[in-house]
Order: sequence, then C-alpha cells, then structure tokens
Amino acid sequence: MANQFLKPEIIAATALGLLEREITLPQLVWNDAISDFSGAKNDTVSIRVPSRLTAREYGWRNNRSSEIVLDELAESKVDVSLNHDIYSAVAVTDEELTLDITDFGTQVLAPQSSAVARAVEDLLATTIEGATYATTITINPADPFAAAVDARTALNKAEVPRDGRTLLVGADVEAAMLKSELLKRVDESGSDGALREALIGRYAGFNVYGSNAIDPGTAFAFVRSAFIFAMRAPAIPAGVSFGQSQSYKGMAMRWLRDYDPTRLRDRSVLNTYVGTAVVRDNTAATGSPEHLELVRAVKLVMPGSGS
Repeated sequence: MANQFLKPEIIAATALGLLEREITLPQLVWNDAISDFSGAKNDTVSIRVPSRLTAREYGWRNNRSSEIVLDELAESKVDVSLNHDIYSAVAVTDEELTLDITDFGTQVLAPQSSAVARAVEDLLATTIEGATYATTITINPADPFAAAVDARTALNKAEVPRDGRTLLVGADVEAAMLKSELLKRVDESGSDGALREALIGRYAGFNVYGSNAIDPGTAFAFVRSAFIFAMRAPAIPAGVSFGQSQSYKGMAMRWLRDYDPTRLRDRSVLNTYVGTAVVRDNTAATGSPEHLELVRAVKLVMPGSGS
C-alpha cells in the first residue's frame, strides 16, 4: 500500500477550520460588507451609514400661504482599517520533527491557530468594551431578565431592527441568567460550530451567547451592524519555500513554512490582518452629522464590575 501523506494545503485548511471554530465574536457582527482593501488609501475603507430623517405634514386644504420645509440629507461613514497583524511563529527542530511530532496539524498548527483565534477575538472584544454607548443599564443579579427587557426597550426606541438581536454575556452575567431559570434553550441544529458551542438560549427576544473575552460582569445587546470586523489573509511572498492562504466564512489566514539551515530547524508562521470599528448612527432628525451615537447596541453592567 502506498504511503499517504497529508498535503500542505489540507493541513492549512484544517488549521483554518480550527481557527473558525475558535472564533465566536466575529460571527456575531458585521463581517460580510467590507470592500476590497487592495489599493485603499491608508489601508482603510469607508462604510456608508444612511441619513436619518423625520417626515413632516402639510396642512390639509390649507391656503398655500406657507412653503413646505426642505430637510437636508447628511450621510455619515464608518472607516475601517486593517491595522493589526496577528501572528504565531514556532520553530521545530530536526530532532522534534523526526522523533516527537507524529501529527503536524494537531501538535503544531492547532496551538498556533488557537493563539491567533484568541488574539483576534480579544481585539474585537476590546472594541466592543471600549465603545461609548448611548444607553448603559445596571443588572440586578437577582433579576437579570429585567435588565434584558430594558435593553430590548432601548433598542426598540432607537428603532433598531428586531431581527437577529444578540445578547453577549460575560461569565458572571451568564451565571445569573442561568440561575434565574428563565432561559429557554433554542434549536441549534442549523447554527455554525462556534456559534453552537457559545449559544446559551433565548432571553427577552435575544439570542444569548457566552464569552470569556469580555468582562465577566458585563453584557452587550446589539445587532450585527453595530460593529464591523474585517479579516484578510496576507499575500504569499514570492521568496518563501512554502506558503498557503485559506479563507472561509469571513475567516482568513496565511501559513508560511520554511527551513533555517543555519540552525537545522523548520519555521511555521501563521498570520492574518484584522481591523474593527463601531457603527454610530445619526440620531438627529435634521441629519446633522454632529449627532452620531452608538444606538445599535446597549451596555449592561453588574454592580461592582470592573468595566
């Protein structure tokens, strides 16, 4: 029987699968409306946020002595920059490759992809936690459901779409919700692997996801378009002995592998380019660009939380 070797492109795809399963937060935010960054000035693209207007009423059968009011449209934009190069580099000696490593994908690429995944998710978590929110709600640990309802009400008043709302919760908030016995499990059969693992259930009209990337005593209620996430695999350099790029469901990475003859060792490098942004809406009916607020998301905080 002929020898069977795992081809490099299959190993890269396997590592990408590990990366995709590790990352939860990027799948909950807007990651499918990013233009091509190639040739973009300062590695930045702009996402258009529509103007916000309020309709007026003209007097019925009036004498036409007054003119109608002409409002001004003022679109705003969100700039997203690829400004983080996240990587993991590992050296593997000849002895390790010969005697210790039986599965390169599992023993080398899996820990590397996991490290990249955690760093990428931490970047997005930092963006979410560091945003300035129009509404912040205090969570009563004895009645977390009331805070979730208040968050729902705030989103309703801001005319945020009801479909696909997410409640991202830290560990302490998750515990309080589970102890309240009001959490209802949902059908997870159609969800992706990473989301299925993080999905807790339905709560006050939200899909609830737990995350260790955010402060344990905080939660965030939002729709996908509240935050933007961009991720792109770098190009393969012409001078490298082996390079492979993979992209799947918005997840992307590059794997480079070469040999260092001066130290008799292989080098394995995984990296990706990442950028994040917060979407602020024009909350003034006049369309004035000075009234930009984050109204597509609400922050919830337990007393004594560090955030």
